[in-house]
Amino acid sequence: MPLVNLQEKRRSYYTHLTTMKGNVLIIEDVTELAELISLYLTREGFDIKTAETAEAALVILETWQPDLIILDLNLPGMDGFEFLHTYRRTENTPVMIVSARNSDEDLIAGFGHGADEFVTKPFSPRVLAARVRALLQRIRHTQEAPTRSFQFGPFVLDYNACLLKKGDDKVQLSAKEYEVLAYLAEHAGRPSGPEQIYGEVWKNAYGDLTTVAVYIQRLRKKIEDDPGEPQYIETVHGMGYRLCAPG
Repeated sequence: MPLVNLQEKRRSYYTHLTTMKGNVLIIEDVTELAELISLYLTREGFDIKTAETAEAALVILETWQPDLIILDLNLPGMDGFEFLHTYRRTENTPVMIVSARNSDEDLIAGFGHGADEFVTKPFSPRVLAARVRALLQRIRHTQEAPTRSFQFGPFVLDYNACLLKKGDDKVQLSAKEYEVLAYLAEHAGRPSGPEQIYGEVWKNAYGDLTTVAVYIQRLRKKIEDDPGEPQYIETVHGMGYRLCAPG
């Protein structure tokens, strides 16, 4: 390939990365930090709204649809966990927790309530902006894939719409819940270990593998008649988890 063409391709690629569009809601009670995050994401081409409390954020969400929510946990009034629990009842917009709370219990609780990413403070604003881009790119790439679906039992997993349906009803899944289920569907009939699932879904070779078990449990509560005796997402002892193949 001629050098000039390679340079043009690289320039086009990096231009795309720095001009990504989308709406981001920042829920952060420290004004200076919210303004700093807003500044960097605005430079990346995002439209930003901020809220200092979860209650104010819920008001904004009544009339404005973000592509991503950046959420602090230590908020006055309703805290971040309460907000996430309430929001996940009806919406599956990606949520990135940004918090100084970094214990294993906090991370597990965050993912358990439906968070898609967890960034600990302090952090580099540039790195945070890169994480935002990466998360939205993964979701948009999935949405732009050729029309495909996977059926198991009464459920249909729609890869294009990134949703799960049971008959005519939509099953509410968070973005990360969808990614875990989609990974299992891609490997239907074959067991996948927690390390494999974590590495492919969270794109990280290191982390708390109990996060996978948390998401499997959340999925079972939403699709199994009896989560204690699952018939779709099976546990294969010593090997991991398996989504039953059609038929």
